[in-house]
Amino acid sequence: MTGQDRNLGTRWFDEVWNKGRREAIAEMLAPDAVLHEGGLDSVGPEGFYPLFDRIRNAFSQIQTTVHDTFAEGDRICIRWSFQAKHSGPGLGIPPSGKNVDVTGITIMRIDSGKAVEGWQNWDMLGMLDQIRGGAKAPTYVGVPSPASMIG
Repeated sequence: MTGQDRNLGTRWFDEVWNKGRREAIAEMLAPDAVLHEGGLDSVGPEGFYPLFDRIRNAFSQIQTTVHDTFAEGDRICIRWSFQAKHSGPGLGIPPSGKNVDVTGITIMRIDSGKAVEGWQNWDMLGMLDQIRGGAKAPTYVGVPSPASMIG
């Protein structure tokens, strides 16, 4: 894997999310790339654009930070966080004006300088909890069990 390939994940989060460059998606994602997320697959830039558009229409002041990257063979793993203000209806939820802080991990398979396959897991539930103002769900490891479950 070349140095340019190793940096693709960092470039992706900077160009696509921090700078909001929609055209960077096609620059870094192969036309037939398969993206796996939440049991659903999408293909190529055309499959990714709807998510990009929803997120950009739901949030302003977007800042992603890449905390760690690891490479093995033809794959890179990126641990990242996303901070933004929920300021638009892009998720089908009226804008709350709340700031969100979300974490995620993305794995990309790289070939010829482009992502050709990707797997992504990020804290969608936590993001919605922050927007709606609810308590953290009991599915998080650090949340105490309800008293009714102890015993």
